[in-house]
Amino acid sequence: MTLYVDSAERSAVEPLLATGLFAGVTTNPALLARAGLTQADLPAVFTWATAAGAKQVFMQTLGTTAGEILAAGRRIRDLGPQAIVKIPATREGLGAARVLADEDVPILVTAVHHATQALFADAVGARFIAPYVGRMTDQGRDGVAETIQMHQVLSGSGTRVLAASLRDREDVAALAAAGVPDFALSAPLCEALLADEPTLAAADQFETIAARQN
Repeated sequence: MTLYVDSAERSAVEPLLATGLFAGVTTNPALLARAGLTQADLPAVFTWATAAGAKQVFMQTLGTTAGEILAAGRRIRDLGPQAIVKIPATREGLGAARVLADEDVPILVTAVHHATQALFADAVGARFIAPYVGRMTDQGRDGVAETIQMHQVLSGSGTRVLAASLRDREDVAALAAAGVPDFALSAPLCEALLADEPTLAAADQFETIAARQN
């Protein structure tokens, strides 16, 4: 099971990578904008993230045609071997993904909202698929159930499910229990998982007891 920090905020990401618990960073244009960045900043994000220990950095293409997406994907891949190219599951995106996968570029098919899109991710040879769990639920679908179904569809294939758009610990636990292998977690959710209040209270109690014995 592999965890990634879903953020382009350097001040939030670096301390989480320093724990050694997270394999890398996932970004998209919305996360870049939230951090005050643009696509032009992707090389800088890649540099500081890998320097901080990220083994994989997921960066998304822009473009409305297959040619534009191809060009963007190749620019991302040229940043280094840790770069993973994220491509939305549109008609044009999937066509570009097929070409890039044939060039041995690691692809994540993203912005996935239905289990049937797992078929396309497998068909193009993507290494990852990113279902938007929370957004599916917002639209009236059962995001957890759809994501589990994708995991079942892709079982035995070369495509891994990287669950994204996760809102709470309960969804993370349910997906992990069902065998979903990879998770992109927002920095606040990462911090929440690392700061379970009963656990912190128990640890404080142990320290208090130990201090009284000295």
